[in-house]
This record gives sequence, C-alpha cells and structure tokens, in this order.
Amino acid sequence: MSAAERHLKYLMRLISNQDDVELVTPASDRKSAGALVYVAECFGFRYSGVRLVGRYKNLHVRLVRSTDPADRQRAAANLAAFPGVGQGGNVPGMYQASLTPVPEAQADVALLNELIMYDALVQAGNRRQLLGMAWASGGVLLLLALVTAAYAVLLPLAMLMPAMLVGALRINAARRAKIAERLTAAGCARVQDDAGRDRYVRPVPQTG
Repeated sequence: MSAAERHLKYLMRLISNQDDVELVTPASDRKSAGALVYVAECFGFRYSGVRLVGRYKNLHVRLVRSTDPADRQRAAANLAAFPGVGQGGNVPGMYQASLTPVPEAQADVALLNELIMYDALVQAGNRRQLLGMAWASGGVLLLLALVTAAYAVLLPLAMLMPAMLVGALRINAARRAKIAERLTAAGCARVQDDAGRDRYVRPVPQTG
C-alpha cells in the first residue's frame, strides 16, 4: 500500500463515524494536507483550522462535518460514486489511489494549502510568546555569564538568541503577508477566530 493510500485509508476511517476530527499530518508531509482536506470536503466535511503539536510542529488539521444540505447531498453522491477510497479505488478530485490532484481540482487544493499554511504560521508566530522567549533567553544567558564568568561564550549568545527569535518573528510575518495577498486575491475574507487570531475563509463552499 502506498503512502497516499495509507493517508486516504486513515482519513476515511476518521470521517466515517465522527462529526469533528483532527487529521494529524507530519511536518515532513505537509504538502498532502490540502489534498486530504479536499477529499474530506468531498465527503461532507469542512476545513476548520490547525494546531501545531510537539517538537516537530506536526499539523493537527481540524475537520468538521458540514450541516449544509448541499454538502450532505454531495457527500452521499460521492460515497456512492467512490466506494474504494483508501483501498486502491478512485478518489474524488485526485488521480487513482493518489493525492495528486487532477487539473480541475488543482486550484482548490492549492487554496486549501494556502489556508492551512497561513493558519500554521499564525500558530507558530505568536508574537507575545516569541518575544517573551527572546527576552527570557537573553536574560538567562546573561545571568549565567555573570555567575560563571564565561563571558566570551555566554555574552554573544545572550545577544544572538533574542536576535534569532526576533528575526524568526519577522520572517514569519513576511511569509504571512505574502500568503494573505494571495488569499485576498482568491476572494477569501479576513476574519478573527474566538482567540482573536487572524484567519481567512473562502467566500463560498468548494465545489467538486
């Protein structure tokens, strides 16, 4: 069984009997996230957001079953038309037994990947948290330098660590800004979630 089929089998198992699921995507395989969400949406779910979990920042992609009658009708039609997803059969919007989108689905999958990446960058670029870590790390290293007298090693680190974290924050903000431009151009609307974080939502449900 290929990696794509394993992902698809895992997805179908999750969405078969739950209305609210989290799809765990390793950081090394984020390119498949948009395709998996596309397939889930063909079976009546909607993308709801992401969490970054663990040392390697694995994506936990949240999917929620849609209550829209049109989405439910499409899900029923796709369940009848694609009974072998994850078992070597045809996959809606993808080439057979794969997570490679057919030409008609490429734009939708690309947009989903952009939405997922933006949400992940917002999670990773928590300004208050990163600035707190920057100044705390600098303070700890400065204190260690005073206690140990290892000034030659620790004083440069006390300046370098905060600078690196602040630099990471700026890079994150720049990447978000570029993605935000593309999402806006695609017709997505900027909103805030319950925690006050910026997000983008599609103007109309995906079709396919």
